[in-house]
This record gives sequence, C-alpha cells and structure tokens, in this order.
Amino acid sequence: MPIPFSELPGRHERHYRRRLDNPLFSRPETLDDDALLEVQRLDHEELVAFIEALRALVQRAVALKPQEETEVVLGLKEDLERLYETAAGLADEQGANQQAIEHLLEAVMRSIRANAAGDALAARELEMEEQARRLHFELLKEPLVADLLHPESLIAPDELAATLLSESESAVAAALQLFDPAQRAELAQHARALLEARDPGHRLPQAWERLAQIEASGQ
Repeated sequence: MPIPFSELPGRHERHYRRRLDNPLFSRPETLDDDALLEVQRLDHEELVAFIEALRALVQRAVALKPQEETEVVLGLKEDLERLYETAAGLADEQGANQQAIEHLLEAVMRSIRANAAGDALAARELEMEEQARRLHFELLKEPLVADLLHPESLIAPDELAATLLSESESAVAAALQLFDPAQRAELAQHARALLEARDPGHRLPQAWERLAQIEASGQ
C-alpha cells in the first residue's frame, strides 16, 4: 500500500513534493515510499524538537523577575520570534502554538514598554518594531516564506527560481517581499532563462503565470 502524503506537511516533505516529477528542477524527485517516509520522519523530528523548545521558553518566561535585566528580556523576545518563525514551517496545525508564542511575546513586550516609559524615542522604535513583526508574521502564513527563511533552508540558491515558478500566486507574492527590487529583477531574469530552456512549448502554464508575476514585481 503506497505511503500517503501528509495533509499538513513540514518543510522536508514540502520540498520533496515541490521537486516531485518537476522538470524545472535539475534534480527532480521521483515518487518513492522510502524517500517519502524519510522526509516525514525528518519533519516529525523537527516537530518534537520544537515542542521541547517551546516548553523551555515558557519556563523561561514564567521565571522572569518583575525587574528582570534588559538583556535577559530581549534575549527571550528574540528566541520567541525565532520559534514563531520555526512553527510556521512545521508539519501539522501550529495555530495554537503560534498563538501561545504571541501571548508570551506580548507579555515580554509589556515589560519592555514599561522599562521604556517616558522615553518618546524608545516608544516610537518599539511601535515600529511591532508593526514590522506583525507584517513578518503575516508573511509567514505562507509556508514558502518559512522555508526560505529557515537557517538551514532546503531551497538551494540554484533552486530558487524553480521553486517560485512552482508555487501558488499567493505564496510567490509573499516570498517576493523578502527581496529588494534589484534582487527581484535578477530573479526574474533567472526564472525566464530557466523556463525558456525547460519549457519552450509552454506546457507549464502556471509556471509562465508565476514568471509574469515575478517580472512585474521587479519593474
């Protein structure tokens, strides 16, 4: 009996499926039960590690003193933000865990804002930071963004164009916001060259639609 795909895959299975019989990749995958089981195992390992890390951060948050040192509080905030980013790329439904991280972040930010009380410049900087965080978390609703931002991303530089050409319109729109105009223009050139070489007969209409989307973003 064939191994079924996951309903909500993690980054390893996503990239495996992204490359599955995909002519845009120089190293496409072929359907293989052992390979599918392996990527699912890797995704499960990352999920287990995430749960352990989340528990540890909750314990650190609970242990914060009323007048905790600034470095300790800022370190916890940065770790929570990184963990939220990790959660966005994991297998299974992570909405509840992400919400828990957001609640912890809000508690930490209240402490930081309290320490900055009376400092107008610090208050403005904190507000700008929170706006940037909200935008970042919104982009992370697209798993592709988490896949690209992962410190050990499975998407090699030479696979970036093929990856974007293989994704949905909404995923590409979110991912393109990670690049500046010059980078998007260069990416558009690479994507066109790849598509013209691999699909001269326009047999991949969705990929050509994504190319138009990428080129428009680089103008």
